[in-house]
Amino acid sequence: MQKLLDGIRDFHHRVRPAYRERFAHLALGQSPDCLFVACSDSRVVPNLFASTDPGDLFVLRNVGNVVPPHGAANDADGSAGAAVEFATLSLQVRDIVVCGHSNCGAMRALATGEVPEGAANLRRWLANGAPSVRRLVAEPRLDPSLPEPDRLSQAHVLEQLDHLRSYPAVAERVAAGELRLHAWWFDLTHAQVLAHNAPGGNFVPLVDLLERS
Repeated sequence: MQKLLDGIRDFHHRVRPAYRERFAHLALGQSPDCLFVACSDSRVVPNLFASTDPGDLFVLRNVGNVVPPHGAANDADGSAGAAVEFATLSLQVRDIVVCGHSNCGAMRALATGEVPEGAANLRRWLANGAPSVRRLVAEPRLDPSLPEPDRLSQAHVLEQLDHLRSYPAVAERVAAGELRLHAWWFDLTHAQVLAHNAPGGNFVPLVDLLERS
């Protein structure tokens, strides 16, 4: 907690002056470019590895970067679906990124079935990942050198794109060419963002794809 408090103090004295005008502008409204779906894992910091400013990303974070299908029972409170609909219908974002990561505790629990005793909500939430476990078998081109939870994490990212397409607002805007969906994966060990390479069926460093384009 002390680190958090020290950070607030540092923001107030050192960072805030440079961002005061930016936040004053944002107070009038937001128009982010992208809905960014990420895991709650404390090691995954989208604004850091994407070098974005306040107002650039509308972020949905939860355990395992899960997007339950439209109307899914396991999104009982509707919070994930609400974020998707708000981003696509109200904010009119042009891109949605689902970003998984290596060494994900949620994916490890999904792969092994080992959930802490008494974590009924976590077990119910992870049930949304069952289709990803099945998808892993159907994605033979994922890197075989990766541990199973990491390969599952990558298959899971691809599965979440299919879940996104089950939302009418997403499907309609994708069909109209107004919305693009992206599958990313953050390699913690190498601090590197990988993106799904559709022709190859695997994940490759995003910078490589950008440099080829």
